[in-house]
Amino acid sequence: MTLDPEDSKIITLARSARARNGSAEGAAVRDETGRTYAAANVALEALTLSAVQVAVAMAISSGAQSLEAAALVSEGGPSAADEAVASELGVKALLVAGPDGTVRG
Repeated sequence: MTLDPEDSKIITLARSARARNGSAEGAAVRDETGRTYAAANVALEALTLSAVQVAVAMAISSGAQSLEAAALVSEGGPSAADEAVASELGVKALLVAGPDGTVRG
């Protein structure tokens, strides 16, 4: 699969977020102005958020109105909640890649 360079960039950012924190997931999103946000999942007793949810929350809290793209790097796949939040903000297809950066599907 050949990716747009901007989509490759958010996969790289998601991989970096995952690796930096030793997390199960890393995600990155690009908003309508081209700004990017990368995050890892949060797994606390009092708060559990997927990496996609954290990245989206960062974008929205920074003023983003919509998203152009979203990527998830994980051993597994996206949850229904990940797909729903990405879709709600305009993402047509959530990019999913393994830890090595290989895009699946």
